[in-house]
Amino acid sequence: MFQETAATAVDVAKNTNALLGAGIGLGLAIIGAGLGIGRIGGQAVEAIARQPEASADIRGAMILTAALIEGATLAALVFALLFKIL
Repeated sequence: MFQETAATAVDVAKNTNALLGAGIGLGLAIIGAGLGIGRIGGQAVEAIARQPEASADIRGAMILTAALIEGATLAALVFALLFKIL
């Protein structure tokens, strides 16, 4: 009887820890992506203000970099959710 209760408690603790870890991972991924994309946007605006003739090149590089950050963030979110499920 006691062993069954202990086994159930262990399963609940594992599930709680998995949810906590997934939540922290998701939060950190979103915060990191937000900070990264915000910095890219700010630096791009400053660069365009200094050299308006290069705005097309700067904008293209900014969009490419933002897309790469979004891809890395999506991968982090998928991994966090997979760790929650497993």
